Amino acid sequence: MNEEYNIGKRKKFVKRAKQDEESMDELIKSLYQGDRSALARGITLIESNANHHYEQGQELLQTILPKTGNSIRIGITGVPGAGKSTFIEAFGELLCEQGYRVAVLAIDPSSTLSGGSILGDKTRMESLARNPRAFVRPSPTAGTLGGVHRKTRETLLLCEAAGYDVILIETVGVGQSEVIVRGMVDFFMLLVITGAGDELQGMKRGIMELADAIVVNKADGNNKALAEQTKRELNQILHFLQPATKGWRTSTYTCSSIEEKGINELWEVVLSFVHQMKDSGVFYERRKQQAHEWLHSMIRDRVLSSFFSDEQIKGQLPKIEKQVLVGEKTTGQAVDELLKQFFERFR
Repeated sequence: MNEEYNIGKRKKFVKRAKQDEESMDELIKSLYQGDRSALARGITLIESNANHHYEQGQELLQTILPKTGNSIRIGITGVPGAGKSTFIEAFGELLCEQGYRVAVLAIDPSSTLSGGSILGDKTRMESLARNPRAFVRPSPTAGTLGGVHRKTRETLLLCEAAGYDVILIETVGVGQSEVIVRGMVDFFMLLVITGAGDELQGMKRGIMELADAIVVNKADGNNKALAEQTKRELNQILHFLQPATKGWRTSTYTCSSIEEKGINELWEVVLSFVHQMKDSGVFYERRKQQAHEWLHSMIRDRVLSSFFSDEQIKGQLPKIEKQVLVGEKTTGQAVDELLKQFFERFR
């Protein structure tokens, strides 16, 4: 009886494994054909926190890797009220009209704290989301910022394999998320509004030093003269800052997303940047450096995840935390004890 049960169980396992393999093959085939529903299914797979989904997701990424790396990756951030969503929609629509396929992704550190999405990207970019040449994906809404980073980066690769020529990555928060986005794109754009000169000078100058272009948005109507003044002020500031990319001079531009003025000029700036940086080799060197940093970042994330998901550590942690809080152990002693317990099993 037991033998029959085990044979039946093995047959079911083999059958399911074969179905999974066929399902993966079909998914990859549809992905290469640019099927947006297949792309969405692939992204859902890599966003899953289930262990078996993680393994399937990595298998998928390994298979599609030769089809990646051919897009222009653009990061977009901005001060509050700068009109990022309106700009991205106008920018994306323009590129679609010119024959490009555009994917819009987002990193939202604030949503990782609450566990809920505050972006509503598809609601904010309804027209672009309906465009058959575009793909708009809200950011993952749970986990650490590092987790969102991994999922956004892997989503980027899937979009490239699906044939998207331009990947726009929007960051909603300020601070760490800008650095993370800079580490996965070729060109980084900072959106500001008129009168933002004083505000930017009060910011960490590091954020401005990340930008390959600063864009004064909402340069229309009575605001146009003020936008030109802000442009001049920011260009003066840029003279004193370290360029974001070797061999490229960061400048400030004006545009109106509503009137769709200055948008095409910005795209020409991006194309000029890509052309110059490829000719100098800086483009490819940056991609290699990003892959190196990504490897080390993934190692840190995986070790950290393994540590806190370990059953023995989860059992010991509350007790050791209490000992630290009441002063029975120093923080250093507590860390050493936990790490010793964790790594002993790997010897």
